[in-house]
Amino acid sequence: MNESKSDFYASAGVDITAGYKAVELMKKHVRRTVIPGADDDIGGFGGTFVPNLAGMKEPVLVSGTDGVGTKIKLAFELDCHDTVGIDCVAMCVNDIICCGAKPLFFLDYIACGRNIPEKIAAIVGGVAEGCVQSGCALIGGETAEHPGLMPEEEYDLAGFAVGIVDREKVLRPDSVREGDAIVALRSSGVHSNGFSLVRKILADSGTKLTDTFEELGGRPIGEVLLTPTRLYVKPVLALLEAVKVKSVAHITGGGFYENIPRALPEGLGAKIQKSSLDILPIFGLLARLGNVPEREMFNVYNMGVGMTVIVAPEDAAKAVEVLREAGEDAYVCGQVVRSDTRMELC
Repeated sequence: MNESKSDFYASAGVDITAGYKAVELMKKHVRRTVIPGADDDIGGFGGTFVPNLAGMKEPVLVSGTDGVGTKIKLAFELDCHDTVGIDCVAMCVNDIICCGAKPLFFLDYIACGRNIPEKIAAIVGGVAEGCVQSGCALIGGETAEHPGLMPEEEYDLAGFAVGIVDREKVLRPDSVREGDAIVALRSSGVHSNGFSLVRKILADSGTKLTDTFEELGGRPIGEVLLTPTRLYVKPVLALLEAVKVKSVAHITGGGFYENIPRALPEGLGAKIQKSSLDILPIFGLLARLGNVPEREMFNVYNMGVGMTVIVAPEDAAKAVEVLREAGEDAYVCGQVVRSDTRMELC
């Protein structure tokens, strides 16, 4: 690789050899994600994957793409780069599982002001951890050095995932009925949504990321905010094997009011019992610091519920049991009602 070193390109701000070093450093992370159908080679022009189609009548590929959003600014300020990759994977595969699809593989894209190999490897290490937690392979990606487009110390991160499901098992809202139970899966925190408002609240209130708060157990608020998005793939796959799941909603940007109705057919609404919710302390703190009304909080954030699953009322107890055995803090938080109001908090 040394023969491709370019002093002229380096004078323009792009260090080709740093890219090679970053690839070498990230290989150990990529190897952790290898599953049947994938290989551990990285650095080619494309990633390959051979899916196992045994037992499938009509395989359907399901794709998802997303980034980390302005949460990444906190990673810059705290100089912590090994968790945002988990967020990136989670935002993609948590969407895919809402269709009932098992994620197969993931690719990342990192654009940076300057390629610092150790930083890039830390980011990819987080991506690999997200892939391991969700059982998919990291089969490739791209790191692009963009001098002049962004400050040297900054970067952006996005990803793309592909999953598979038999067509007859694709989850759609059509089968949801009045009286069905809505099961909540606990979030790990703010996840990766609403951070433009988070940053405004902190700036307007004069709160520093290093400030500690009693309601956060004395932890710095920046550390709590940087907690990576929870991955729900394996627990939901286990649930799909145990009970008839009708519909799933990933609670991301738009909070309760946008996302839960997406899992419902027309003419039906979600009635959520606020008293049942396990609202995490970080949300109460943000509301207090920013003087944010309750409805706005539920309209922006997950409020402690990262995903909801809809099942028949007679399957609710079993669903909660299966999810808890899979490591999720799950509970019934509401029911489906006949209503033109698509989301009601009561």
